[in-house]
This record gives sequence, structure tokens and C-alpha cells, in this order.
Amino acid sequence: MNNLALFDLDHTLLPTDSDKEWGRFLVRIGAVDKVAYAQANEAFYADYRAGTLDMPAFLRFALAPLSQYSRAQLDAWHDQFMQEVILPAILPSALALLDKHRSAGDLCAIVTATNSFVTRPIARQLGVEHLIATEPATVDGNPNARFSGDYLGTPSFREGKIVRTEQWLSQLGKRWSDFERSYFYSDSANDIPLMEKVTDPIATNPDDTLRTAAQQRGWPIIELFQ
Repeated sequence: MNNLALFDLDHTLLPTDSDKEWGRFLVRIGAVDKVAYAQANEAFYADYRAGTLDMPAFLRFALAPLSQYSRAQLDAWHDQFMQEVILPAILPSALALLDKHRSAGDLCAIVTATNSFVTRPIARQLGVEHLIATEPATVDGNPNARFSGDYLGTPSFREGKIVRTEQWLSQLGKRWSDFERSYFYSDSANDIPLMEKVTDPIATNPDDTLRTAAQQRGWPIIELFQ
């Protein structure tokens, strides 16, 4: 029986937050208002770290720029974002962790609240086939059309990560009980619901709240980054 290995992305496999950094990148290249957008981006990130994020409000903010530009322009910017921001942040320790689970034959997936436009190329670069992320909606539902600024279904955030993971498993014809062990690596207290669902939660570069919870519950704590 194979195992299931789930990984948060931001501050877990990456020593940064790809959602926040994408917002900063848009500010830097002049694609959004350099004052108002920058201030809101930092404020939403602070709310996320504090565990008080209004996810629908954040998604309206984060997905709005995607609706204002063509897919070709966004893809070109994302290529630049990968080169300038993401590739330098991919470290050997994260790659080794992924390789350990792949070598063991585990079914691996990244489970992230960050939208799939930002994260799919990152997952591909990390060599992870399966991505569970918040899905941006497109005009008329055409997956290749312009983004609408809305999102589809349940955001992959807090309890929503359980919902989305179970939907993904169902699409594969699988259930939790099909796996002898299920791992979830995360840095954030926002992910405690999914950590409680798996057999092997691992607090990874944890924030203070998650570190305390992990110590109280006897969960392993690992540090991939200094």
C-alpha cells in the first residue's frame, strides 16, 4: 500500500510566500498601483500570518489584476517572476524532501491556498505533478480564456484544503483509507485542520502558533530553511 505525501508550498517548500511575492512583482513592474496595491498586499499577508484573513476579500484583491491583462502578457510576466524570484528560492533541502517521498513511491501533491496561475509553474519546477490550489475563474468557463477575477469552487484554505484534497482523491478513485500513512508538511497554523486529518502531520519551518500546537500534540518539527 502506497503512502500519501501532501506539501504546503509557501514557507514550507519555499522560504518565501509566492502569493505575496507575485503581488510585489506586479508592483515592481508597474502592472498595479504602486501605493494602494502594495499597502493592501502587505496588509492581507499580515492578516494571513495572524490567522484572521478574509479569504473571499483577499481573492477579490489578488485575482483582480489577472482579469486586467491578456493571458499572453500574464504568462510572459510569470516567466520573468520565475526567473527573478522563484528559481533562486528553490533550495536543495526542499528538493531532497520531495525526492525522499517520490523515491518511496508515495503519491505526492502540493496543497496551497495560493492560486493555480501563480503556483502551477512552481509545482512543475519542483517536479510535483499534482497541484491542489485555489482556482481562478475564466470568462465563459473556457480554461484558456481571459481570467474573470472570480474563483471556482472552494478555496484551498484552512478547512477548504480538506475539501479540495478529498475532491482530488475522489477524481483519482482513492480515499484516505487507501493509504497506510498520509503525511502533510506545513509551516502555518492555518493548516491545522488538514494536519489533524492525516496520520503524520509534520510542522515544517512552523510559525509560532503552529510550533506551540505541534509541541503540545507531539507532532514532529523540522526546519528546511535557516
